Amino acid sequence: MYPKSFKKLIENFAALPSVGPKMAERLVLHLFRQDPAKVQDFAENLERIQHLSLCTRCFNIAEDELCEICKDHGRNTKLLCVVEEPLDIISIERTKIYNGLYHVLGGVIYSDEKSTELKIPELLNRVKKDGVKEVIIATNPTTEGDATAFYLKKKMSDLSIRVTRLARGMTTGGDIEYADELTLSAALANRRDV
Repeated sequence: MYPKSFKKLIENFAALPSVGPKMAERLVLHLFRQDPAKVQDFAENLERIQHLSLCTRCFNIAEDELCEICKDHGRNTKLLCVVEEPLDIISIERTKIYNGLYHVLGGVIYSDEKSTELKIPELLNRVKKDGVKEVIIATNPTTEGDATAFYLKKKMSDLSIRVTRLARGMTTGGDIEYADELTLSAALANRRDV
């Protein structure tokens, strides 16, 4: 039997996505065996998460009001890539071919009522206000991602902008987060009008 605090840590780790009870137990045992300075550093980094927030412009993870990408004046402000989650930004940035800005929806449309929870009104306001010329819809190639892309295209149909979608180098049903740089680079380069 483990001490109460050890069990609690296992429960905390097991509550994370894709971490089951056995993996959680292994992670806690690994931490227990580490040098105390490494464990302290890990604990301090966990503590810092509380000070992170969402960028007020694009809804990416940020330490300040704006994320690092929105602060970058070298970015193409007329090109906006719409993604489901912040992890998708990291995957696209790894391609090193995209130099525009991003907008994180915070998910996809599962039903009409769920669309109100997404950052769609903020996206539409931003496109109008910032003079965006092209919106790349980079939702995952799933049924929900396609439905979200169709919904966004419909919402932007009266705007005088180009709306494109990543090319289908991406596997249907796959996640952008898991795509390799080459596949994602090709999908960006060969994007098509929606």
